[in-house]
Amino acid sequence: MHKVPVGVLGASGYAGRELCGLIARHPSLELAFAAAQEQRGQRARFGGSEITYVATEDAPLSKAEIVFTALPHGAAAKWVRNSRDNGARVVDLSSDFRPGASEETSAPYGLTELMRDKLPGSDIVANPGCYPTAVLLALAPLLRAGRVVPGATINVSAASGVTGAGYSAKPELLFAEVAEDFRAYSVGNEHRHLAEMRAVTAELGGDSNDILFTPHLLPVARGILATITVPVTHDIEDPLSLWRSCYDGEPFIEIVDQPPALRDVVRRNVVKISVTRAANVRQPTLIIISAIDNLMKGAAGQALQNANVLLGLSEQAGLPA
Repeated sequence: MHKVPVGVLGASGYAGRELCGLIARHPSLELAFAAAQEQRGQRARFGGSEITYVATEDAPLSKAEIVFTALPHGAAAKWVRNSRDNGARVVDLSSDFRPGASEETSAPYGLTELMRDKLPGSDIVANPGCYPTAVLLALAPLLRAGRVVPGATINVSAASGVTGAGYSAKPELLFAEVAEDFRAYSVGNEHRHLAEMRAVTAELGGDSNDILFTPHLLPVARGILATITVPVTHDIEDPLSLWRSCYDGEPFIEIVDQPPALRDVVRRNVVKISVTRAANVRQPTLIIISAIDNLMKGAAGQALQNANVLLGLSEQAGLPA
């Protein structure tokens, strides 16, 4: 059986390694190369195969139909263009082409369940960030229905495992610094994912709404849990029906009656969402809780989901639901 050759740039990072593992188990893809600048020449095993990392500049880009660029923000755009010049289509996991980016904004946004109609035929897909995936998929049904109070502030408190900070060594992420602790960071509503969330929220119908986003660091390896409070125009008797209608038939979205936990989603390419009406408030308000694995649905899994769409394959191929 012919398999589609794909390559990964930035293959030694957390998202890159997750991608290589998914590709190794994919029924229709094969890994043409895995590039990792600092680990070039070193070997790694994914599935039942062993690969040797090559330097980024030595990656045989022309041998791949799809290139995944899991490179640092700001460094990816150059290699996205190089991959395109060599005939490959690209799924970019950096922020360089996402909505709200300062320079590169020409690529369709790969929030698959909401944007899949824009993906076929695309040369580049901008894979969403992990926090925006958890937040935007949770908010979309409400925004599209026009139920958010115009001009209201949407409050997001979200916590991520330490892999969300990337693979580079940082003293504040040492085990002794993270274990048995829980803390907020990027306080002041200036997190780098905010521009992406604001831009897509406006596109979905919330152009007059602000987002107040406070991220937290969890003492776990992977996973994101987001709590979102949204003032709504009127009380909704059965709010879950709105989400179930919006996401009917979506294999990677689970709408549940009880608030999800990280253990429900870790190592799965799903977002799990609950919605509750807030009691004891004057303004009708909904509390939305969403959970994802930041390395799966928040990065590598969603990237593979987008590649499946680009290639005309089953969207669920090679992905753990």
